[in-house]
Amino acid sequence: MFCGSNSGRDELYATAARELGSELAASGIELVYGAGSVGLMGMVADATLEAGGRVTGVIPRALATRELMHAQLTETLVVADMHERKATMARLADAFIALPGGYGTLEELFEAVTWAQLGIHSKPVGLVNSAAFFDPLLAMLDHAVREGFLREEHRNLLVVASGARELLGELQRIPRPAIVDWRAKLEA
Repeated sequence: MFCGSNSGRDELYATAARELGSELAASGIELVYGAGSVGLMGMVADATLEAGGRVTGVIPRALATRELMHAQLTETLVVADMHERKATMARLADAFIALPGGYGTLEELFEAVTWAQLGIHSKPVGLVNSAAFFDPLLAMLDHAVREGFLREEHRNLLVVASGARELLGELQRIPRPAIVDWRAKLEA
């Protein structure tokens, strides 16, 4: 799960974070995230734990004190750096979910969907578009399709829902993305 270490201005972001945590726990899905105790990150973790769910946090050694590491997680993995953090989270995850956030959230989301596009993994990638936060980003992706920089099938790798329950249902229903030889598509 990727999301902001800030809470954002709209209370709907916090509501979506708490809803995602509750839904994960109710569905028996373990949360794997960046181990922060603040912002939306902390809210999702707290809601998951309060609902009886399991939470694994993965944090680089350098951020373990600076980022206010969550102290009550089911499991905390302290790793060497951000590269190891992302690799560990990707290995542990069965799917990727993003909530609103800044550069880090967007970078992690795009890496996960790019890896699906390239066939590096076949795990679903989705985002909770609470308070229409991602609408400008989704419009940009649609623009990239229209302008020939993104194929429609790759645009559709990103599953979008307005709420956590809807997104989890979609991620569990959809078939895993097929691993496609994208180089052959370039030659076509």
